[in-house]
Amino acid sequence: QVHLVESGGGLVQAGGSLRLSCAASGRTFSRNVMAWFRQAPGKEREFVAGSAWNDGRTNYRDFVEGRFTISRDDAKNTVYLQMNSLRPEDTAVYYCAARKEGLVGVKVSSLFYDDWGQGTQVTVSS
Repeated sequence: QVHLVESGGGLVQAGGSLRLSCAASGRTFSRNVMAWFRQAPGKEREFVAGSAWNDGRTNYRDFVEGRFTISRDDAKNTVYLQMNSLRPEDTAVYYCAARKEGLVGVKVSSLFYDDWGQGTQVTVSS
């Protein structure tokens, strides 16, 4: 099991930027698919971006394509989400998630992820 802790959330004006971090402890996540999800009040949790461990591929939902970037530093056991050109509709709690070690494929359904962080609030004002 991987213990995940997110940080970096906060309040930002529309058009601004934030960088979220997700630090893993317990063991290395070098062989885990890592992803960011978000959940706005009254809405379902949704996939934002994911990073494969085996081939370096990244996946993004279309509503963040070109604005958000996921990256990982396996040596630091940390995955990041750089968020630029933020919009009020990006306001949500952002969660870091990990698939079981060794599994491949970035999945957009939260059902495929085994470990979750506690979330960090991102609020974008207009």
